[in-house]
Amino acid sequence: MTRQTHKTSAWGQLTTPSGVTWLGLGTNCFFSAAKIVAGLLFRSQAILADGLHSISDMATDVAVLAGLRVSRKPADEAHNYGHRRATTLVTLFVGAALLLAAGWIGYTAVVTLREEHSAVEGLIPFIIAAASVPVKELLYQLTKRVGIRVSDSSLVANAWHHRSDAWASATAALGLAVVTFGGPSWAFVDHVTALVLAAFLVVMAAKIIWSSGSDLMDRAPDDVTLESIRKAVAQTAGVRSFHGIRARRVGDMVEMDVHVQVDPQLTVSQGHDIARSVRQRVVQQNPQVSQVIVHVEPSPEHPDEQS
Repeated sequence: MTRQTHKTSAWGQLTTPSGVTWLGLGTNCFFSAAKIVAGLLFRSQAILADGLHSISDMATDVAVLAGLRVSRKPADEAHNYGHRRATTLVTLFVGAALLLAAGWIGYTAVVTLREEHSAVEGLIPFIIAAASVPVKELLYQLTKRVGIRVSDSSLVANAWHHRSDAWASATAALGLAVVTFGGPSWAFVDHVTALVLAAFLVVMAAKIIWSSGSDLMDRAPDDVTLESIRKAVAQTAGVRSFHGIRARRVGDMVEMDVHVQVDPQLTVSQGHDIARSVRQRVVQQNPQVSQVIVHVEPSPEHPDEQS
């Protein structure tokens, strides 16, 4: 019974935001070292590029761990609204790191494409690349699941970084198989494979950067979330109508404000109670909403008087 409890506790630790990120960091340390050493020893640009991509994964793992720590800090005098933007900044860093890695890989592949090529020596680069594919795909699935569960965009972005590494390794393994078994006449495929990997990484980086940049510009949450918020406000007892609803993403959470119209004969205290009910109902139906500012207004006697 004691052993089973320990196993459950260990698994629980791995499915926390920091736990799954530490797992990714350890895995990336191992594979990046193995790929870079193999690339240098066996003269393979594809596995070397894949190893450098794994290093960028390590950098983003460290950034995500730092972001998780900072974003949880409460509001202070210098940051009245808290530190949740740290998650968005880390997501932006993940995309930038991926883009830089892609640029270096692509540049090296183009510059050396016309050089005299020699066949990749041995099966080890191919084996390392192939072995990392299922491991990184498993990390993608686990990290994305945790990221969605806790609504953390930096974790979801890091999960895609894991998947990009899995796809990069799969492409590298395919190219290395052609080079290894095809002989010297096919050695150029190693460079072409590195170029294909770079193009793929650019696309992934662009998507992550665009998404995090949009959040920094106060992008509204998705339509499903907005509709759920509207329903929660409309169904609150005492609310006759509402308008001027606004919402924005802040890190992994949503902040919003809304103007609700109530019976003009109510006391200030009664209007305050309705505003509190609106906040409670919105947050109850939408746990990702962290802040709800409610402006209480008297309902006009005639609909056309509404501003």
